[in-house]
Amino acid sequence: MFRIGQGFDVHKLVENRELWLCGVLVPHSHGLLGHSDADVAIHALCDALLGAAALGDIGFHFPDTDPAYKGADSKILLSRVVALIEQKGYKIGNVDVTIIAQSPKLKDFIPSMRETLAKIIDIDVDSVSVKATTTEHLGFEGRKEGISASAVALIFNS
Repeated sequence: MFRIGQGFDVHKLVENRELWLCGVLVPHSHGLLGHSDADVAIHALCDALLGAAALGDIGFHFPDTDPAYKGADSKILLSRVVALIEQKGYKIGNVDVTIIAQSPKLKDFIPSMRETLAKIIDIDVDSVSVKATTTEHLGFEGRKEGISASAVALIFNS
């Protein structure tokens, strides 16, 4: 049986924070604000995977009210989500992540992002898609107030 999940997340851009996207540190004047490292792309991917397996969402498993997740590395959260998926008897087929940001330009980082995600979720890099787009200066992303991400994941019975 095949199952599909989708996820979405958004975080505000602020000064004095690192910018992590798909587990890759992206040099930028601002970073994303959040309880963890605020990797908006990994958070969207976690929700897509959890949704596909009907396991709730990232906030249920890693609540921002729990001090254990303060400053947490989202790559570790993703690896825990992968373990939950596998415990329920599923394997990950492919994932597709879209990052929506006016800046920085992400084209040069996408190969590293794909490799990082593929390694964490233990699938071939050809089964990992990462895309970036702008909003043509519209909305909060266009005003450079924040970054959003959406993700889709396909899982199947192992």
